[in-house]
Amino acid sequence: MNGWMGKLLVIDLASGSVTTQPLDMEMARLFIGGRGLGARLLWDLVGPEVEPLSPENVLIIATGPLTGTGFQTSNRFSVTTKSPLTGTVLDANSGGTWGMRFKRAGYDAMIIKGRAPNPVWIEIKPDSVTLHDASHLWGLTASQVSEALGQDKNRRNVLCIGPAGENLVRFAAIMNDVARSAARGGPGAVMGSKNLKAIVVEGDLRVDFADKDRFRFIQYEATKMLKANPVTSQALPEFGTPVMMNILNGVGALPTRNFQQSDFEHAEAISGEAITERILVDNDACWACPIACTRVTKTSRKQGEGPEYETAWSFGASCGISDLEAIAEANYLCNDLGLDTISAGATIACAMELSERGLLDSDLRFGRADLLLPTVEAIAYRDGLGDLLAEGSYRLAERCGAPELSMSVKKLEMPAYDPRGMQGQGLLFATSNRGACHMRGNMLGLEVLGLPKLIDRLQVQGKAGYVILNQNSSSVLDSLVACKFAHIAVADEYFARALTALTGIEYPTGEMLRAGERIWTLERLYNIREGFTRADDTLPPRLLTEPATGNSAGEVSHLEPMLDEYYRARGWDSNGVPRPAKLAELGLAELVEGVL
Repeated sequence: MNGWMGKLLVIDLASGSVTTQPLDMEMARLFIGGRGLGARLLWDLVGPEVEPLSPENVLIIATGPLTGTGFQTSNRFSVTTKSPLTGTVLDANSGGTWGMRFKRAGYDAMIIKGRAPNPVWIEIKPDSVTLHDASHLWGLTASQVSEALGQDKNRRNVLCIGPAGENLVRFAAIMNDVARSAARGGPGAVMGSKNLKAIVVEGDLRVDFADKDRFRFIQYEATKMLKANPVTSQALPEFGTPVMMNILNGVGALPTRNFQQSDFEHAEAISGEAITERILVDNDACWACPIACTRVTKTSRKQGEGPEYETAWSFGASCGISDLEAIAEANYLCNDLGLDTISAGATIACAMELSERGLLDSDLRFGRADLLLPTVEAIAYRDGLGDLLAEGSYRLAERCGAPELSMSVKKLEMPAYDPRGMQGQGLLFATSNRGACHMRGNMLGLEVLGLPKLIDRLQVQGKAGYVILNQNSSSVLDSLVACKFAHIAVADEYFARALTALTGIEYPTGEMLRAGERIWTLERLYNIREGFTRADDTLPPRLLTEPATGNSAGEVSHLEPMLDEYYRARGWDSNGVPRPAKLAELGLAELVEGVL
């Protein structure tokens, strides 16, 4: 078998049973792997009657055909479940080395069911799968668990939850390789609800190729593209993702103080340039990645990885904080406790505004850098006010009588791009299947960077087509599984050629993107089955009515006309439900019969 390993691992924690089953190759052809395979399996396994934190929910960990092949950024894996934060379909993916090692242990995916009666950890090798008692690990941080279970980048890799996952924080992350994470939407809480502390993998099996020489030539071509592109060869290695801080601030699309403003007067102090100058120690890279965008940093007190752009924003501009060391240390702490940094920082920012308005009894105020670390820790342990914040910004604001102050879509906190200054990005946030997410078809390249071309960021008409193309392409990358940064320099055509050479199945570029549309549409259908409607494809009222500041001054998001255009272009009706002809075209009609 080429590209895929051909096996699914199924573990029932309630009974302790471990079984394997063959991968359905027609399913693999249609949904590829990673995110797509996870969505297809979740459709069958978890219906609307299942609560996200109940034993009946499942945790699906899936690799893709490219994983472990050595192709640029072919290290990633995807985690799929029903989100405890949003109630939507959820996938979160991560890099590092763990995904490659799991694939080389002989599996394409793992389905984890039930709830163990006591804490356990799983050990996976090519010739054995073993469940071990984890009572002595319960309560430990991600770094402590990784050390205790023998994390070794070159041989043995640890995936685990920290205290946040154990305490069912709704935006708890799953950590791997110490500081990498599958974070958004709370997969760590699902893992914690199952009494599962860690999964350790060892594996050195090799992936088979249909045409290895052709595959390696395509890989060679992709390497040249990455070296020639100024973003992947210079900007990201030198400044990491925080290189975007000054750029977004300059165009008036840097959300500040819980999206009350669109520019931050202290952006320079928390920028990629400032990180490189003040706290950078070294670069690091995921397995098989030539970009090396990871920042290894050191403050006057601690050392760790990050912060990435989204984190520097969430604890920085979003909270009105310019203390770079405090931001970096909040990031280190989130990694160790197992928290999604975007939701953590955005929820704290929401709490700051609620407090300033007299709606929440707390000392949190914009600019209070001294409260970042204790608040992050309180969230992870659900201590005092942290117990409220652990529910996420929407439930927090709703409890305070002001749900409109939660800057979220479908209860997932928005990332670091103000839709008033990037109209297409607003449409992307509103329609993203897992809630507000820039990684589901980021319009940054088109609307700000000019990659592959520059379009008017404030234009409304015509944006839907660009968003849809990006969403379909993003679905494919998450299913291969490959990093979005490689896609900055390497076009869809090359991924399609690589997939064909690897698997022996003809994937013209159009057919590969059609698979992306199929995956996106199935996720949409899952959410419809869960009760989501057009009313959920919206943005916080502030962004629709309150004008932006800075170089986007006076702008609001013009979402409704873009949404109408988007539904038409998708082949959906005016309520956002895929039409029968579109379902038939994508081969989904029989699967969803009786659901719509």
